[in-house]
Amino acid sequence: MSICMLTANSIFAKSANIMLVSQIKSLSAVTDFAIQKHLQNLGYDVQVVDQTQSPNQIKNIDLVIISSTVASKNLKQGWRQLAIPLLTWENDYLDDLAMTGKRSDTDFGEVEKDRHLWMVNAPHPLSANLAAGTLNVYQAQAPMSWGKPGLGATIIATIYGQPEKPAIWAYEKGATMDYETVAPAKRMMFFLNNDTFTNLNPDGVKLFDTAIIWLLSHSQKG
Repeated sequence: MSICMLTANSIFAKSANIMLVSQIKSLSAVTDFAIQKHLQNLGYDVQVVDQTQSPNQIKNIDLVIISSTVASKNLKQGWRQLAIPLLTWENDYLDDLAMTGKRSDTDFGEVEKDRHLWMVNAPHPLSANLAAGTLNVYQAQAPMSWGKPGLGATIIATIYGQPEKPAIWAYEKGATMDYETVAPAKRMMFFLNNDTFTNLNPDGVKLFDTAIIWLLSHSQKG
């Protein structure tokens, strides 16, 4: 899909209903509410729900975002099978979603401090028309989440200087994830951490906004 097509699709995506799954009582939930406000300012309808939300009770939602503020062990079963596009930066839950293998610090993890990505797939719409190579995405050094996806994924960026740690990547619907699991809808990993959304610089925000548009494109009901 071209950048022009992706932008055009955003016109229809603006009416989308987004559910952001958070640990509402955590100190970091304030960042999730900042994400909600940001997306609402872009025209989306966004509700923040607690990690106790059952995926089997979701109705009229076009995109689910699972924040890293959740305690992954407390999430209900069924998110892996959810036939709705899903975005997460909770690296510790990637294996439960069948998006990566199960080995912590090998298949998924986080780096303590960084601010640069290495953009490896500039032609892809998820690169937000940003150039290949080194890209500063944070205002200051902060944690970054990563995960090593299955062969069916499209990798957009890795942690700078650590190509074995993909930081932005996605599965199209029907792509093979890990454990020979077929993606029931679009799945995407983004490099954020609990409190880092508000640390994004303009290029980081551009990547985030583009991810939302991509996940919603062709996912509208009707």
